[in-house]
Amino acid sequence: MGTPRTRDTRASVAWLRQFARTTPGIVGMIAFIVAGLCVITGLVCGGQLDRRIAESNAVLDRSEPFAYSAQNLYAALSAADAAAAAEFLSAKETAPVRQRYQQALADASSALADATAGSTDTDTRTAVAELTAQLTAYTGLVESARANNLQGHVIGSAYLREASSLMQMTILPGAEKIYTSNLATVDQGQGAVSSTPTVSLVLLGLTLAAICAGSAILVSRTNRQFNLGLLAAAILVLVVGGWILVATRLAAADIEQGRIEGTAMFRQLAQARILAEKARTDETLELIAHGDITESEKSFYSHIDELSSRLGPGASAATQAVSNWTASHRKGVDAYNTGDYIAAVEQAIGPDPDASAAQFALVESGLRDAIEHSRATLRDRVSAAGKWLSWSPTGTLTLMVVAATAAVAGLWPRLKEFQ
Repeated sequence: MGTPRTRDTRASVAWLRQFARTTPGIVGMIAFIVAGLCVITGLVCGGQLDRRIAESNAVLDRSEPFAYSAQNLYAALSAADAAAAAEFLSAKETAPVRQRYQQALADASSALADATAGSTDTDTRTAVAELTAQLTAYTGLVESARANNLQGHVIGSAYLREASSLMQMTILPGAEKIYTSNLATVDQGQGAVSSTPTVSLVLLGLTLAAICAGSAILVSRTNRQFNLGLLAAAILVLVVGGWILVATRLAAADIEQGRIEGTAMFRQLAQARILAEKARTDETLELIAHGDITESEKSFYSHIDELSSRLGPGASAATQAVSNWTASHRKGVDAYNTGDYIAAVEQAIGPDPDASAAQFALVESGLRDAIEHSRATLRDRVSAAGKWLSWSPTGTLTLMVVAATAAVAGLWPRLKEFQ
């Protein structure tokens, strides 16, 4: 038999089933389903578009600046190692050489702070903390090498080789890992902005199908060919679909341009800068070793060849400087092989504008300028993509709510006919 409450529930369900088979019940369900789908679709579309804007802002505010700082960190650390070697080779401490080393360390410390500032990534913060500790050990070894070198102790070169080994084998790979990770995050963020809004488009399609199905049912039930409210709702759904497609495609076009001329070029030039620093380290360390330079020469030219392959039209100044640097290096090697060690050192670190130090500085400045240009392109394109999407969340949600209102307003007179 059941309790009175159970009997009431069953009666209510039976009444609803019966009402749902009537024309006013069907009209009411059409209004409810269409309006509900419009509102839900508007919320989902607005949410998806809003997340894309958040992703573009995250690229501009977080991942791209971190990748840039990590790239600067690697360059500063390499510059410090090259400056330490140049100071050691000079055999006597001079203010300009000492200043270059200290400035490189200051730049590295600043880049370390920038790479971790505001970061919530535990792996990144741990890696930066490890680099900081390793850099302290490195500077200690360099100071020991400097002190022994100034006193004429041969052991100074052993300290410097140990310091450079720590830099090349541990510190720089750690910095490169941070840079690679942050650049991958930039690429992921760009992908999130430019991806196709599949869920939104599917929901819009379902909403439009529901409107068409509702219109067909109304025709069979009321013999009226058009319902202005449902027609207006269908037009608004199509407008929203067109808005989303156009906005996301325009944003995707900007992102693609940013990837080609920005991210890809940034990655290529940053890698070229890393290779240049490695080649410069090869050039100075082979003179400190005072031995067979065959292996170090192979390493130098391997890095130079790979560096040259990564230089594009945007780095023409660096391309010419690499050629001049290589020619200067050959002169230094020739002097070394003929036993003129002093001339070889002078060719490597001397003030002559045609010597290796000056030519390497031109390579470094050319690559730095090209990196800045590619970075500006990347940021401009991501910013432009965000602007295409800026009003989309609010606009699509508003139009879908209007569509829901239009559907209900158009069906309400049909319901009143049965009162």
